[in-house]
Formats: sequence, C-alpha cells, structure tokens
Amino acid sequence: MGRNFFVGGNWKCNGTVEEVKKIVTVLNEAEVPSEDIVEVVVSPPFVFLPLVKSLLRSDFQVAAQNCWIRKGGAFTGEISAEMLVNLGIPWVILGHSERRSLLAESNEFVGDKVAYALSQGLKVIACVGETLEQRESGSTMAVVAAQTKAIAENVSSWDNIVLAYEPVWAIGTGKVATPAQAQEVHCELRKWLHDNAGDEVAASTRIIYGGSVNGANCKELATQLDVDGFLVGGASLKPEFIDIIKSATVKKSA
Repeated sequence: MGRNFFVGGNWKCNGTVEEVKKIVTVLNEAEVPSEDIVEVVVSPPFVFLPLVKSLLRSDFQVAAQNCWIRKGGAFTGEISAEMLVNLGIPWVILGHSERRSLLAESNEFVGDKVAYALSQGLKVIACVGETLEQRESGSTMAVVAAQTKAIAENVSSWDNIVLAYEPVWAIGTGKVATPAQAQEVHCELRKWLHDNAGDEVAASTRIIYGGSVNGANCKELATQLDVDGFLVGGASLKPEFIDIIKSATVKKSA
C-alpha cells in the first residue's frame, strides 16, 4: 500500500496559553508509534502556532487551520500562506465544513485556496463532506465528488495533499459514521481519484476520516481498508488523542 497512517488534531477555536502548554506536555510525554507508522499533525489556533511549534516534540508537526486565497495585502484579519511558510509551519487545513457553512466558502474558493497554498510550499489537509440532508437525499457521493473535483481542477500534483472526509452530520455531534459508512465513501473517493487523477494518485493519496472520532471508536474505524487515518476535533484536546494515534498499529498489523 505504502500509505503512512495520518492523525491530525484540529484544536479549532479553543485554548489559553496555559491550556495549550498542558496539551503539548501530554503529547510530548506520550509513547506513540514511530513516524514510519503514523504521521501526527496538530492544528492550534493561529495565535498559538509559534508557541506550539517551539515546545512540541520533533516527530510531531503543526498545521494552521486556514490561510488566505492569495498573497497577503489589504485583507484585514487574514493570514497568508507566505506568513505560515515564514514561520516554518508545514501544514494547513483548508475547506473545513465549518468554514464552508459559517463563512460560505464555495467549492471553487476552496479549490483556489488549496492550489495557492501548495504553490507556496505548504502541505494541505483538504476537507470534503456532506450534510445530513444531503446524505438522506442520497447525494453524498455527488457532493463530495464535486468538492474533490474543485480541488483536482486546480492542482497538478497530489503529493502534498491529504484528503479528509468529514461528514458534516458527524462533526461535534457525537454521531459517527459507522466503519462501513466511512469505508464506503472512502472507497468511492479513491475510485473517483482513480478515474479523474490516475492510478498513482488514487493509490498514494491518504484519505482520512473526521467526525466525532474518539478513543473508543478509532480502532474499528482504522481497520477499514481505505481509511488512512483521522482528523480529530474535540478529542484532540484530551489525553484520548494518544489512543487515537496508537490506533495506527491496527492498520499496520492488518
């Protein structure tokens, strides 16, 4: 297979300096599988990025939660890809459902963002996913395919993209897609990549699952063939994040 397991922790809009230091201490003291088994990336709010980067163990990396669609300038409140690169931040999360819904980021806007971030040397966790209404109407694959297409049309290489499938109805709700539901969408996404980006991209691109992942459900989800890791929300602020990282060993032994 050759796809290294990937676990991302999205801290969202949470934390104080004291809380962030405590979280980092827990991460630094944890015994987890080596980098050749699992890649770990945590994503604190912008204001804590330099602090976390300076304190965090060297085998874990950091990601920003967003960046602007083009070069910096008169865009009050935005953070440019160039700034992240200047700070030595290697990763950025783009297209998260909360930004799509709360800030009306369109598929095309997200696709352009991904392309620009990649052009500046960032690696991207690109998020796709459907709402409950879309799932119940049977349009899950049409929705995630359209979101993925908007990214694919803007990039020439998928080498630095991790695709995160996050069903909106499962984010922060406590509802989780069953392992079979997650596998079904991941499998279809991989087929889409095969048909539209080629065999190599489909085989090598990591497709990770996000949506109320926790220490109790991560192992069963990790056993699914096309689930290459997780993008974790609330649980990434808790000690159980370590258990989620360790679930990579289930994939390795499968």
